[in-house]
Amino acid sequence: MTTPDKQRPRTGPDILRTALRRNAGAMTWGTVLMGMYQAGETAFPIALGLIVEHTMRDRSTGSLALSIAALAVIITTVSLSWRFGMRILQKANTTEAHRWRVRVAACGLQPVARDVDLKSGEVLTIATEDADQTADIIEVVPLLISSLVAVLITAVALGMASVQLGLLVIVGTVAILSILSVMSRRIGASTREQQARVARAGAKVADLITGLRPLHGFGGNHAGFLSYRKVSTEAKSQAITVAKVNGAYAGTALALNAILAAAVTLTAGWLAFNGQITIGQLVMAVGLAQFIMEPLRLFSEMPKYVMIARASAERMALVLAAPPVMAPRQGRPSAGGDLEVDSVRYGSLRELKFHVPAGEFVAIAVYQPRAAADLASILAVNVPPDTYEGVVRVGGQEIADLSIEAVREHMLVNPYDGEIFAGTLRTNIDPAGAGRMVSEAVEASMLTDVVALHREGLDYGVRDRGANLSGGQRQRLSLARALAADADILVLHDPTTAVDAVTEQLIARNIAELRRNRTTIVITSSPALLDAADRVLVLDDGVITAEDTHRNLLTTDENYRLAVAR
Repeated sequence: MTTPDKQRPRTGPDILRTALRRNAGAMTWGTVLMGMYQAGETAFPIALGLIVEHTMRDRSTGSLALSIAALAVIITTVSLSWRFGMRILQKANTTEAHRWRVRVAACGLQPVARDVDLKSGEVLTIATEDADQTADIIEVVPLLISSLVAVLITAVALGMASVQLGLLVIVGTVAILSILSVMSRRIGASTREQQARVARAGAKVADLITGLRPLHGFGGNHAGFLSYRKVSTEAKSQAITVAKVNGAYAGTALALNAILAAAVTLTAGWLAFNGQITIGQLVMAVGLAQFIMEPLRLFSEMPKYVMIARASAERMALVLAAPPVMAPRQGRPSAGGDLEVDSVRYGSLRELKFHVPAGEFVAIAVYQPRAAADLASILAVNVPPDTYEGVVRVGGQEIADLSIEAVREHMLVNPYDGEIFAGTLRTNIDPAGAGRMVSEAVEASMLTDVVALHREGLDYGVRDRGANLSGGQRQRLSLARALAADADILVLHDPTTAVDAVTEQLIARNIAELRRNRTTIVITSSPALLDAADRVLVLDDGVITAEDTHRNLLTTDENYRLAVAR
């Protein structure tokens, strides 16, 4: 049975409840210690009032020494309770933020069955800033409770001196929180919009960096910059709006707290003047009026942080609640199985049918790029099986009946725009560190010149997205990673578009040799790869229109010759 922590939260409140439940123990101890801290802070002005009262009445050295010892105990309690209370809460906070970052990242790496309108840059923001702000609820609740403890102790202490003072604190606190709770809703709405716009700006930057070289190629870099500036300006405007709302909130909270403190002080002074309270009680009331501003500040700020945490949690729920591409299955394809596409209709594909027996090297010449992308998406299981007609079978079993993880272990689909990660050449080729077929993959992909060019060899550092590599080097590095995986079925989508013709010839020959007796499918228009394949399938207008060797098709099919001959 799935444990509650493993279930996907569906909403922002679900996420907050999970975080609170998971950290109940730490929050309990944190609340106790922070309550002791606030109680000690409150006790300090009360003790001062009592000291004044007894000193003026008894004028005893022993009473003074006892009072000093009591103050020392209060100060020690305040210091230690704050130290250990915040340590517990911040440890729980950072641990919880880490958990949510990992979960969001894990979900972001898995394709979902529906569009959640989030790009990779936005997922990155959610996995960092939103995860941290959501985890802040772990500190917010104990601080809220401990601040309430301080306000209650203050009200009781003042109420024992004068009922008027106690009621003034209670009524004033309720009035302050009522006003600020209305303002906090505006903060929550503004913060949600700001987070969305900042995330969109981050996503735009990620897209621009990815396409920087092509943009320079056709002079579109200026237009790309203007596009980013527009999105960033919107984020800036919203950030200013949030800052204004936060400023108004903080200013209002400070003003209301100061008004309440002044009201308590003036009322206490009036009562002392009329002889209704003693001098010691006046000292206590003035001290508490000054002290109460801090817990009131914390208490009044908590609704704002709750709304921010909820806004962040709701954005995380967009990722975490997105359903997977297909329902979890347990089936696994048989080793070395064949691949069959049977009457598939999806996007630009219509009644697509072909069969690749185990161990064959097949090239698919696709005349329309959209059809190539649709076929690659289906084979990569980026498209839910229930959203297209027909079936795809791996090893005689339908993909819909198999575990998606098992399908991907068995059949690797390497996209034409495979990502390059910051690290080294070796970690990009062999991310799992298995060490299998790395050297063979380097040679087959003709990456040997890149390795030999640098003194570090395979340990040469690669920047984020392969920024210090050329387009051809990045493509060969992606191909080496796909070959090193040694999957039972390997699907390559345009693996050599950025390399020269001579290198392409060598790569085609090497792939055929390295993948001998292993099922290999290449979606390509490259003559070198088409010639290296055992047979070529021609995909035109969504269906297979011809099937033969590359050389036979060149002599018998005029359309094929015009499409692939260079």
